[in-house]
Amino acid sequence: MQIRDAVITDLEPITAIHNNAVVHTTAIWNEDAVDVDDRAVWLAERTCDGFPVIVAADDSGVLGYASFGRWRPHSGFKHTVEHSVYVRDGQQGRGIGKTLMVELIARARAQGIHVMVAAVESGNAASVALHEKLGFVDVGRMPQVGAKFGRWLDLSFLQLTLDDRPTPTTASAPTAAS
Repeated sequence: MQIRDAVITDLEPITAIHNNAVVHTTAIWNEDAVDVDDRAVWLAERTCDGFPVIVAADDSGVLGYASFGRWRPHSGFKHTVEHSVYVRDGQQGRGIGKTLMVELIARARAQGIHVMVAAVESGNAASVALHEKLGFVDVGRMPQVGAKFGRWLDLSFLQLTLDDRPTPTTASAPTAAS
């Protein structure tokens, strides 16, 4: 398995992975599938804003993808990002998500990001456990803030502090919209 930056030719499998999560899971709280053009705009925006989009791939193609972007739009949050990681259906449990997360965390540290946030559907025990194994700490739960598949969804926030600096630096972290 290889971890690399996503390229245009990855958009079709990225779109398929995204849409599978939309249609079959509560990992994405959206009920509308997207097309390759939508993901092309997303990839271009992330890349332009200085945020990574990475894929895990092998001879069978893209196994999963991950990215991070701004957590909130205000400049006071410029040292915090929120990430996403998705694995192709049938490939879960092989360490793909963990491998993608380890790379994302390394890239966030290299960019001077201070905190990485995970917003996870509270019932997704596998995702919560993965984040906790990587050092994320549960910092809160918001009951019934979402809905999908005819039921209310709770949102859990986990965060990982990436460095131990006592005060923010003036070095610029990515600040463009994600």
